[in-house]
This record gives sequence, C-alpha cells and structure tokens, in this order.
Amino acid sequence: MKFHSKRILTALTAAAVLLSPCALADTITFNGTVAAGETCEVYAPIGGTVARVNVEAGQKVGADDVIVSLSTAKVYAEESGVVTGIFGQPGDNAETVANKYGAVMYIEGESVYSIAASTDNAYNSTATKFVHVGEDVCLSCYSDGKHTGTGVITAIEGTDYTVRVTSGEFLVGETVNVYRGEKAISTKRIGRGKLSRTNPTAVTSTGSIVAFAVAEGDSVQRGDLLFETLDGSFNGLYMSGSDITAGVEGTISRIDAQQGSAIQKDSVVAALYPEGSMRIEAQIEEANLASIAVGDPVSIELLWNQDEDVTYEGTITMISAIADSNESSGDAMSSETEASDTVTYTVYVDFTPDENTRYGMSAVITTLDAAYAEADQDAEGGEEVSEDAQD
Repeated sequence: MKFHSKRILTALTAAAVLLSPCALADTITFNGTVAAGETCEVYAPIGGTVARVNVEAGQKVGADDVIVSLSTAKVYAEESGVVTGIFGQPGDNAETVANKYGAVMYIEGESVYSIAASTDNAYNSTATKFVHVGEDVCLSCYSDGKHTGTGVITAIEGTDYTVRVTSGEFLVGETVNVYRGEKAISTKRIGRGKLSRTNPTAVTSTGSIVAFAVAEGDSVQRGDLLFETLDGSFNGLYMSGSDITAGVEGTISRIDAQQGSAIQKDSVVAALYPEGSMRIEAQIEEANLASIAVGDPVSIELLWNQDEDVTYEGTITMISAIADSNESSGDAMSSETEASDTVTYTVYVDFTPDENTRYGMSAVITTLDAAYAEADQDAEGGEEVSEDAQD
C-alpha cells in the first residue's frame, strides 16, 4: 500500500489531538534498498550444448517461459527403407534400449535379400572367375530359372563374394546363379550361391531420447531425421525436453549459461527473484537499535519519482543479530564533519510493491508510532466519509 505525505501529516495531527504528549515518540529515519527476499535457481535437467539463451538479466518471466534451449544430437537414416520397429520412447536412455533390444529402432532396407556366392561354380574362364565390387549382375534361380532378378556385388573375400538383390522375387534358401551383365547367359556365369533374408539395419545412439521424427511403418529416405537425443539421462526417465523453463514467475537476476557452452546435468543455468519477494534491506546504527522493534510500522519513500512525494506502508519483519561493521563518514543522522567507524545492523522491511517498484531502488524508511499508524487509518476513513457526505 502506498500513500502521500499529506495524509501522514493528517494522521499525525489527529493523533496529536487524541493522545497525550507522553504517548508520542521520536521517529528514526534510515536508508535502504529494494532487494529480493529469496532467490530461486534454475537447474539443467540433463546435459547438452546451449543452442541459445532466451532471456536477459532484469527481464520478467513467467513460470513456463524458456530460459535456455539445448542443442540436440540428431540421428539420421543411413539407408532408404521402412521403419520396422521402435523400441525406445522419449525419456529413455538410448544405450539402455539398445542393450536390451539390439537397437533403438530398425530400418528394413529396400533390398531384403542377399546372396552368399562363390566363383567356384562360375563358367570356366579367366574373366568369369574374377569379379568386382559394385558390379551389376543378373540373377536366376538354379532349379528352374523361373525366379529372376538383378543385384550388385557389395563385398569380396577370396573366391567368395556377396550380392545385394536389387529386384526380383525369390524364395529364401533357394540356390541362385549369378551372371555378369543384363542376361542369364551361361558363358557369363560368374558363380552361384544361396539366397537369404537381409537383416534390418539397427539404429542406435547415445544419451537420452528427446523426440522421434518417425513412427513404425514409415518409409524413409537416406538422410531423413529419425530421432534426437541429449547427453546423460533424464530424472526418472521423464523427458522434460530440450528447453529449460523458469519454473516460477519472477525476475531474472543472473544468467550462468552462454550460447555454445556445454552444461552438465543439475548445473545452474540461471537465477531469478520470485514474484512477490521484494522487500527493503536497510542499515541502522547501533545507537538507534533501541528505537525499533520487529512489528513496527514504517513509512517508505522510494526515490523513483522526484516530482511527487509518494510513500508506501511497511512493517519491520526482522533485525539482524549480527553486526555489520562499516567505515563511514556518517549518514543523514550523523555530523557531516565527524568521521568514525560506525557499527550498523541490517533491518528487513516488508511492503507491497507496485508496477513502479524495481530491484535496487533507493529507499528512505521512517519509523511510525503505532498510535500514528492507527490515527492515519482513522483519518483515511474520515476523509472517505466526508467525501461521501459531499456527494
């Protein structure tokens, strides 16, 4: 609550009429600063690299406002195909999932068959006994030649080699002749082998899963994004995302994270003053301690407006039991010409701030006798009654 000095004067006048002179007490004036009653720190729920800092010190934020965004590690498809199994979910540790299921997900490639072939059954010539990686081949089943297709040689070891089937329908386990070129010509037969099912490609990663970009059964192309991760593990496997939010409404007091820097899980990324935590911290000289007590009402003048003498009501809520020794040339209550070592104590004053109040503002606090405060309330009520009567 705030009020004008004229109203204080009215209250004091009313109190002077109602009270005897012995009930009046001298007022004490001392200086202070608007400070925070508490500070909340914002912790990183998981490690990562800071992609961007979204706020600045001194900025007011809501509980859901993003303080820092982390850069995720992205996992891409290494081949085209169909996603045939997803065993993890957001919040899971990717390595734990892979240890249990062999991978976070699998991709069934466009080629589902392969042939383990050998040149031992090739046509008897020097050319057909020598094959090359990357060579396109024609395929035909050994039994009746009804199943045909094409392939490419992907690996060679001595006389053995592997063919990835790129087209055609075959039966798993059947024997297939391999020919050089586009047609099944016996003089170009470069070997024979057994056809088998190609294993789906296992996709793994490290860290914890933040989000999936695909679902089971989706067709993907080589280079498509599959999922994203962050370093470490989420608490309780609860995925809190790559954005770190304020958690409470308030004012940012400092930022501890920088764009591009690495942060660890549970490290402090920022600190803020919660909404409603403003109070006055002031110093009072030892000689004046006997004149104040916890619970005393005070008048507070904030120096944000020099054109209008606006004051706020406050209450002393705590007086520090530990002295704070400062070398001073004296305050407003001391002689300007007499310098001394002054012992002071910190006094905490609660009050109700408004939209004009800012942290760090200078304040002048004046003690009020309890009778003055009560008289002020009566005077306020009297003013309101008189205004109503005029209407």
